[in-house]
Amino acid sequence: MSLLTIHPESGTSAPEIIREGDAIAARLAEIGVLFERWQAGRAFEPDAEQQTILAAYADSVERLKAKYGFESADVISVGPDHPQKDELRARFLREHTHSDFEVRFFVEGRGLFYLHPGDRVYAILCERGDLLSVPSNTRHWFDMGAEPCLKCIRLFTTAEGWVADFTGSDIGDRFPRLEDYLKHYA
Repeated sequence: MSLLTIHPESGTSAPEIIREGDAIAARLAEIGVLFERWQAGRAFEPDAEQQTILAAYADSVERLKAKYGFESADVISVGPDHPQKDELRARFLREHTHSDFEVRFFVEGRGLFYLHPGDRVYAILCERGDLLSVPSNTRHWFDMGAEPCLKCIRLFTTAEGWVADFTGSDIGDRFPRLEDYLKHYA
């Protein structure tokens, strides 16, 4: 189940909790973030190749490409046996921005995005079927968990793909990791 919690950046008081999809989308829209739920246009096997997955979501992917000028889409998969899972997690957990959108559609699995616009932190638990588009220059970080199991479609407007500008802030250390977040809120 998708979940949004909104915290003061100090992380010291109880957050506002939003569990309903349309309400999550509305609150995130207030800060310029797109949240949608997608369904595949056709069935595919869990071990499907990238092209099969992209074809299953072609209508939604093409709609976003046309609307925002995305040039490419790919599929990233990170499982518990990924040889770089610890390195990837450590990098994603550091607050950063991008000069481009960060768009993720969760084909499988889950992950926790933290967005840090202004003096609030928005924690969005994304699961299968969720699309999140983080605007350029939005401070954020992401937790895929200690034992990740996710497959995501990524969309890019540039050939460079994922390029992070790290802020140097340790704010991510003041908020729960995915496993603790699930215990407290899910």
